[in-house]
Parts: sequence; C-alpha cells; structure tokens
Amino acid sequence: MTDDTTLVILGATGDLTSRLLLPALGQLLDDEPDRRVRLMGAGVDQVSDATWRSHVGEAFGPDAGAHARDVAKTTTYRKTDITDAADMKALLAETTGRPVLYFAVPPAVAQASCEALRPGDLPEGTILALEKPFGSDEASAHALNLTLRALLPENQIFRVDHFLGRSTVLNLLGVRFANRVLEPVWKAEHIESVLIRYDETLGLEGRAGYYDKAGALDDMIQSHLLQVLAIVAMEPPATLHEADLRDATTAALRATHVWDDNPVHSSRRAQYTAGTAAGERMPSYADEPGVDPARQTETLAEATFEVRTARWEGVPFTLRSGKALGSAVHEIVLSFRPVRHLPDGFTGEAPGSVLRFSLGPDAISLELNVNGREDPWALGRAALETDLGTGALRAYADVLANILDGDAALAVRGDAAEQCWRIVQPVIDAWRRGDVPLDHYPAGSEGPEGWPALP
Repeated sequence: MTDDTTLVILGATGDLTSRLLLPALGQLLDDEPDRRVRLMGAGVDQVSDATWRSHVGEAFGPDAGAHARDVAKTTTYRKTDITDAADMKALLAETTGRPVLYFAVPPAVAQASCEALRPGDLPEGTILALEKPFGSDEASAHALNLTLRALLPENQIFRVDHFLGRSTVLNLLGVRFANRVLEPVWKAEHIESVLIRYDETLGLEGRAGYYDKAGALDDMIQSHLLQVLAIVAMEPPATLHEADLRDATTAALRATHVWDDNPVHSSRRAQYTAGTAAGERMPSYADEPGVDPARQTETLAEATFEVRTARWEGVPFTLRSGKALGSAVHEIVLSFRPVRHLPDGFTGEAPGSVLRFSLGPDAISLELNVNGREDPWALGRAALETDLGTGALRAYADVLANILDGDAALAVRGDAAEQCWRIVQPVIDAWRRGDVPLDHYPAGSEGPEGWPALP
C-alpha cells in the first residue's frame, strides 16, 4: 500500500478526535477502500503506538472494514509540543506524501502552532485544517489569516465548518438551481422571510470550559449559521468549484448587516433555568459545573439580519440557536409572500407557501394552499414532503474527504471568516453593554415567553 497522504491529527488524544474525527475517518475509509492515507497522531501526552492503535481501532468500531483496520494497525503516535518549531519540524519529517495537519486543539493552541511553523519546513502540497472559532473578533481573525497566508496559499488552508458538509445544506444548491419552479422566485419579490434555526435539547455535555466563554451567538450563529445564510442568499455562481462558489458566498456575507442597523431591537438572548429536557433533569445553567454566572452567557440566541443586495433587500433573515430546549428543530425555512389577489368565492385563508429544509434526518417539505375535499371552495393546507435520509456520509466524513482531496470549495475562506465577525459585532457590543436583557426559559421549554413566534 502506497501512502499518498499523511493525515496528522494534532491533539490526537482529545475529545474531538475520538468522538468525531476518528469515527468519520473510519467510515470514509470503509466507503472508499481505494483511498490511500497514512494516519499519525500527535499531542502532549505520552502514548505508545500500541495504545494509540487500540484507541483508533475502538473509534473505527467493531464493524470496520479491512482497509480501515489496516490503517489502524499501521498508525503511529508521536509525543509533540505542537507550539514548538523544532518539534513540528521533526514531526513533519516523518510524513510521507502530502501532509495534512488537522488541528484538533483549542483555537489559541492552533494559532500558536501555526506561528511556530516556517514555510521552508512545510513539504509541497501541505494542507492545514483548523476548527472554529477562527479568532475572537474581526481583528484577531485577520491577524490569524495573515499568519496562515504567510505559510500557504489560501486553497491549502481549510477552516472547517462541518455544517457545510451536511447533505441538506448542499441540497439547497440542487433545489434552488436545478428547478425552474423555484429558481426564478428565489428573491425578495416572492420570499417574505428566511429562518435558519438550530435548536438542541442537549445541555452542556461537559463543554462548560469552552461554551461559557462563547455562548450561543459565537458558538453557532457566528460560526455556522451565517455560512448557511450565505448559501441561501448568494448569487448564482458560474460553477460550483472552489473559487466561484466561495466568491459567491463571501459576497453575500459582505452584504449582510444587522436588521435596520439596530442590534437592540433585532436580537434576543436568554439562558435556561432548571427543568427537564430530552428526559434529563437539568440544573439552571448558572449552576452547571464550570460556569461563571457573572458572565451571563446566553444559551439561546436569536438575531435578524438583512442581505443588502437587489435580490434580498427588505427580507429578514432570522438566525436562532439554543440549548436545553423542548424540541430539537434543525431547519431552514423560506416563507413565500401570499398571492397578490385571491378571486372572490374562495373561503378560508391563503397564507404564503413555505419551503422547509430539515436537517437530520434530512427532509424537504413544501406547504401549499389547496382546495378542500368536502367544500371545493374552502382552502386548506397540504404539504408535499420527501425524506432524504441521513446522507451517505457523516458531516465530518464529508469534511475529511474534501480536505484529503484538497478541495476547498466547502471550507470557510479567510475573508468570509472575518466578515462573520464583522456581522455579529454590533450584537456582541449591545449585549456587553447590557442594552439587550438576558431573558430566561425553563430547560425543556420552547424558549422565553413573549418572544416572536417562528414559522
């Protein structure tokens, strides 16, 4: 077996590696047995090759195929201070083929490691893959981008957003661009509002150390949901290749601003109190281990934006995400305007149609007004639905496949990462000033009373 690529996981003994990266890699190797990749682990812990191989095998699972088992049997681990230039140079010297460095470490550690790298130490074709968040504001994201671009060209830098690997997000492209019934009406003249929502029933799950410093706004809206907004709102790209697709999505982000330039009236935040969500009794967020109540970290965030282009001006894009809610609702909802005129004789209401993309399990539904069965003039509501399943690969497996292939089309470009911070900064500033109250909701509820209803 020849090694075309060496995947080096930095932070190999961490939670991200065992919970997401290794299972996704195992699935990818099973689905693509011709893919040749050598796996290396690196981190500050002292771990033997035998222990690391056992860990990889367990993460791949008992049903792993022959190719995945071979990779697990031959993988190696090196104790490495990834912020030390000499250690990183020695680690890179052990790679064969094209190295892919996946930084499964906190952002500050990843940045320190990149600062320790030297262009001359990077073999030809090296790829760097970094997890979000990318910086902590626009200025720090820009500084990180300068560091990265001094090392490699932009198309060899992968800022990972596994949301862009979700099959439903990608289905947006097919539904929009490959159907004449929708492509001409994908604009403000016909669409009244857009909702991008990711509500979870889960609580912190041991992530207080990270989450209490980030909150729902940074963790989900800034990092993920704005990228989904860009897919929905972009102009048609010339192709779906890297340069054209990322040009289109980044242009949409540059045009995005807080609705009415008023973050106080256009954003809401809340924190869960004690209750029961998904059958689990949860304490108040402020009482969770590792939480500093003085931070007043939001566990539910909602903000409305406008994409100021000829296609979308005047259409509110509401982005919402939260934890410990009563229902796990992951969806993209486009609400169409009602018809301009309804002939006399119909009875009942004729609200605008609703196109709904559900994420996990993936489904698409289109809600229409139709004639009733008993009274032919009485309008009712019907939904055309299709179940798309869970997708051929886990989102992280899709992400890994793109990284190993060197296809950056669904990675976050540097200027897009900076734009996302620019977009949410007015909301962050308003919340820090206390201009937007921190509401509360019981764990297991649908959110605070009095918040506007969602479609």
